[in-house]
Amino acid sequence: MALMNLKVVDVISIDLMGNAVLTICDDLIWNDNTDHLITLQKKINSYLEFIESGNLYQEYPNAKGKKIIVNVAAKYEPNESAKYFLNKTKEILQSAGYEFEFIVVKD
Repeated sequence: MALMNLKVVDVISIDLMGNAVLTICDDLIWNDNTDHLITLQKKINSYLEFIESGNLYQEYPNAKGKKIIVNVAAKYEPNESAKYFLNKTKEILQSAGYEFEFIVVKD
């Protein structure tokens, strides 16, 4: 349950385009309560803190000078409230100079 561990960056990589990608592994099912959204928001915020504190570049120097993408790799399709949250998150992160992606990983 990687999403629940807010103090860990799940995956850091450089993609084929040369972007630094910080991936959140989300294996929780989307339901009608807000617990999943709140947890995901906290995890995203912890990633932003990791980036903005400079810890990203200390722990992963290859990320210096790269465009940063925060990526959520989910096991389940999002519900309507999650889709709204994800769209708003994308807007906010883009305004801060980062990219945001959400993908559903099929087994």
